[in-house]
Amino acid sequence: MGSTADKIKGTANEAIGKAKQGIGEATGSDRLQGEGAMQEAKGHAQKAVGDAKDAAKDAVDKAAAAAKRNL
Repeated sequence: MGSTADKIKGTANEAIGKAKQGIGEATGSDRLQGEGAMQEAKGHAQKAVGDAKDAAKDAVDKAAAAAKRNL
C-alpha cells in the first residue's frame, strides 16, 4: 500500500474512532468508547506509516540524485 493510501485510511480510522467515542459517551457505553479509542490510535499509526514511507522515498530519491551527480 502506498503512503497516500496509508494516510487516507489513517484519517478515516481516526474520524470513525472519534465518532465511536462520542456515541459511546452519549449512550454510556464503555465498550464503544474503548473501541473508538483503539480505532483512533490505529489511525494515528497508519498515518505515521504513511509519513515514514514518504520520508524513506525522499531519502532514496536524494541518494540516487547524488549518485548520478557524482558519475
